Amino acid sequence: MSQEPVRLSKLMAERGFCSRREADELIAKGWVKVDGKIVSQLGTKVLPDVKIELIEQARVKLDRLVTILVNKPIGYVSGQPENNYEPAVRLITPENQEWEPGAPKLDRQHFEGLAPAGRLDIDSQGLLVFTQNGQVAKHLIGAESEIDKEYLVRVEGRLSAEGLKLLNHGLELDGVKLRPAKVSWQNQDQLKFILREGRKRQIRRMCELVGLRVVGLKRVRVGKVMLGHLPEGKWRFLKPGEMF
Repeated sequence: MSQEPVRLSKLMAERGFCSRREADELIAKGWVKVDGKIVSQLGTKVLPDVKIELIEQARVKLDRLVTILVNKPIGYVSGQPENNYEPAVRLITPENQEWEPGAPKLDRQHFEGLAPAGRLDIDSQGLLVFTQNGQVAKHLIGAESEIDKEYLVRVEGRLSAEGLKLLNHGLELDGVKLRPAKVSWQNQDQLKFILREGRKRQIRRMCELVGLRVVGLKRVRVGKVMLGHLPEGKWRFLKPGEMF
């Protein structure tokens, strides 16, 4: 059975080299080899079993892509400015860096292609991830992502045992069933939610369905990365070797 050619950028993304957008950039610069030969034509199709190599400049460029962790306060939006509210990316300034030994200094190039990988509502706070790396973004928010996100949620109202069971599994939003979650009491007025999806205002809407009102919501973990002691309104670079 003959193999069908596929786009080189798609194959590179599937093999984990980088995102498709990044692959197109590298190909256009002539920084990708297929079976030992430089390929620089966008849209090039190749057989699925070809050998792909990145030349040194490509590896250096990908190694320089940064991921930034922000402790977003209430009142900032995750993405584009809206209704006169500031986007959280404006918190990423030299003055707000929670500096750690060995961390790079913030540079203009760190903002090229930097985008939030996930979102936090304007009235929520905590760990918000920005990245230049398409593979990191896909890992965190892609359709097949299996990354846990952990939240501490202060609530008002009474929650029955059946209601708690429904929060863990059995609710639906907009006619679509939610994936199983892990929800438990943290203390008498605070729940811990661990989710693997991020529908719009999901936690608040889940709580409304079981008779609770959310009065505080804070994301404290994404995958293996904890918010930890990062002060509110401050940011830091993801450290080398630190993995989601």
